[in-house]
Amino acid sequence: MADIDRVNSPLADGTVYSKRKNFCPLSTPPLEAYAPIVGTEKIERLQRAAQRLRGLSLVELNSSAQGGGVAEMLYSSIPFLNALGIDAEWKIICGNKEYFEITKNLHNLLQGRKGSFTTEMQHAYFCTLEECANDHLIDYNPDVVLVHDPQPLGLTSFLKKPGETWLWRCHIDIEELVFRSTPGLWDFINKLTEPYDSAIFSAAHYVVSWWPMPKFIIPPFIDPLSEKNRELSQEEIERVLLKYHIVPEIPIIAQIGRFDPWKGIDRTIATYRRVRETKKCQLVLAGGLAADDPEGERILAGIYDETKGDEDIHVLNLSMANRLENWVEVNALQRAASVIMQPSTREGFGLVITEALWKGKPVIAADVGAIPLQIRDGDTGYFYRTARKAAKKVSYLLENPKAADAMGKRGRRYVQEHFLLPDRIADCLMTIDMARNRAVDRNVYSDCITSFHPWVKLSKRGG
Repeated sequence: MADIDRVNSPLADGTVYSKRKNFCPLSTPPLEAYAPIVGTEKIERLQRAAQRLRGLSLVELNSSAQGGGVAEMLYSSIPFLNALGIDAEWKIICGNKEYFEITKNLHNLLQGRKGSFTTEMQHAYFCTLEECANDHLIDYNPDVVLVHDPQPLGLTSFLKKPGETWLWRCHIDIEELVFRSTPGLWDFINKLTEPYDSAIFSAAHYVVSWWPMPKFIIPPFIDPLSEKNRELSQEEIERVLLKYHIVPEIPIIAQIGRFDPWKGIDRTIATYRRVRETKKCQLVLAGGLAADDPEGERILAGIYDETKGDEDIHVLNLSMANRLENWVEVNALQRAASVIMQPSTREGFGLVITEALWKGKPVIAADVGAIPLQIRDGDTGYFYRTARKAAKKVSYLLENPKAADAMGKRGRRYVQEHFLLPDRIADCLMTIDMARNRAVDRNVYSDCITSFHPWVKLSKRGG
């Protein structure tokens, strides 16, 4: 069991996990514990990839140690990599509220929101990253640096040294055609990405074809043995429902995740209200606030205002003070739900969908971003079209529990095949190996896209 206070309180230099500094507050089960879940063939593939890189030093950088899918993947992947013989560290950048307002604006622009990225914003962005670099964000010479999302993207200007391999992993629902036309943004992002040796995307239709570097496609993953995804007893589930005054006997429609303007929470509320006209049910809207997302508080306040007066709507701002307790509560709420909603308007991947599918729950999610990599309409879930149509699907699932159960089982099998920690870590190690050992030389393979999966054939989407 990890030391929770240490996990939530990185060192002053942004270190979340480092064997060098004897700061290792995270852990995962032994590799053999995953074999019954993913199969011996995938474990052997992982071991072969790890053997080629044993002793490699790796630093992973992102913007927050809590909240959001990137941090959640790193909680498991960093100790997991160390157990495989990779000297992996995790660092976060430190910024003030203005910086995170700017980077959230950058995030939104890359996902298609109208606006501009001004010279003043660019200056403030670089000033914060320069301060992080001067504060010894990276205080040694790692072999590989893996940077997650736009917030720390510009660090190469201050920190990249000869002989190091830097990769950028883009997790967001990037809209290339849109941000190419956004004033100041295209040139800015091109400048930031130019020094990188390779880029990693979650799906084929996010790949920015103009960037002159090798490109890889690796989908995100969940850890099936984490507190958020392990099996729970009925007693554990009911304890959480009692804490939040949720009645176990009344069907639950749930949406769980960040309070974010792209998550379509208004669509879920509208769907619930239509279902509620004919069926007794509850709506659970549960999430937390991330340190790098200043919009969250404003969105949450709007949800409270929109839902006040309805005693069957439970809006839960789950505490992040105790990460493992938070994860158990999310796990319990997902397992208690009859139907999970995620009708996002933009979605980089949607790990909350992966989690729900893993728990055998039918999911109604929008046909956007990389969600179609998980939801097969009518098979592993349903696509959201309108609140009226979604309400009909929810009502059908509530009235036909056997059909809902069969859909949930198909979803769980799909996640088991494609989106679990050991298999996707193998992809990451193979990518590092290829980039590090020049199997995909930047000058020769700048137009190439490497995917370990058949969904690379998905056509690129318009804006």
